[in-house]
Amino acid sequence: MPIATPEVYAEMIDRAKAGKFAYPAVNITSSQTITAALQGFAEAESDGIIQVSVGGAEYASGSTVKDRVSGSLALAAYAHEVAKGYGVNIAIHTDHCTADKLDSWVKPLLAIEAEQVKNGGLPTFQSHMFDGSTVPIEENLVIAAELLELSQAARTILEIEIGVVGGEEDGHMAEINDKLYTTVEDGLATIKALGSGEKGRYLTALTFGNVHGVYKPGSVKLRPEILLDIQKAVGAEIGEEMPFDLVFHGGSGSTAEEISAAVDNGVIKMNIDTDTQYAFTRPVVSHMFKNYDGVLKIDGEVGNKKAYDPRAWGKTAEAGMAARIVEACQQLRSAGHKM
Repeated sequence: MPIATPEVYAEMIDRAKAGKFAYPAVNITSSQTITAALQGFAEAESDGIIQVSVGGAEYASGSTVKDRVSGSLALAAYAHEVAKGYGVNIAIHTDHCTADKLDSWVKPLLAIEAEQVKNGGLPTFQSHMFDGSTVPIEENLVIAAELLELSQAARTILEIEIGVVGGEEDGHMAEINDKLYTTVEDGLATIKALGSGEKGRYLTALTFGNVHGVYKPGSVKLRPEILLDIQKAVGAEIGEEMPFDLVFHGGSGSTAEEISAAVDNGVIKMNIDTDTQYAFTRPVVSHMFKNYDGVLKIDGEVGNKKAYDPRAWGKTAEAGMAARIVEACQQLRSAGHKM
């Protein structure tokens, strides 16, 4: 199947919310990680989301070039072609664009997509994220409202962040403190500024103690009940049950119970990056250790071409990452949910 159309992506979200499951949103940085993600979703028989961060986009354009728009388009072009062979629907998303990067990344992509739509085509990406956690909520929502209007013209969905995710993400650091918990008042302000769909569809990352990075289970103090409190309060205000389509950021180290509760409370997308990075790299390390005398030309020998051929260790990396994605699909209950 091809990359999801805007209609298919909207239906994917609707099905997840109605069925109380969530899609893993897997960060990709190369053709190999795209292939690994597609393989994982296909093996789990789950539709899914792949996403590119600003650092991933710059890397994909060439580590000495660092053109985030070019890299984003290159990764998307590869995904559009190879996704046809995997039998699942895949949406492509840009992840964590902070306010200072909008003019050099997401806004140019939205302009390209608006032109594609104007000419009768489909947008390259299906959604884009604005990370307004670095600015006051009032400014966050003003910018989000502008982007929501641009997103409608591009037939894409906007993702916003209301609250702060701690830890480090692509060079952006946030402290781990009380600001990691979105309030009911924040939720009400969001609906007032952006509406509940009549101004355009958006996904909302409400924070409930989320932290980016590597943590052992139990180290991060998540409070997924906050999500339900906000859903109920805002829902009562506008007369709509579970009004927000929620996104779970910073999930590494979360317990199965915390993840399950978050999904029950309206999460339809969970970002997965740290875990899949490790899952991709670990098999490569094993290959190099086990075949060190083949990948290295030791004592004047010529090594073993079959051992250092990038396809040899590349396949193991892809398989390792795919297996972690299957696990994520099972944990988020999306396994078996392909359209």
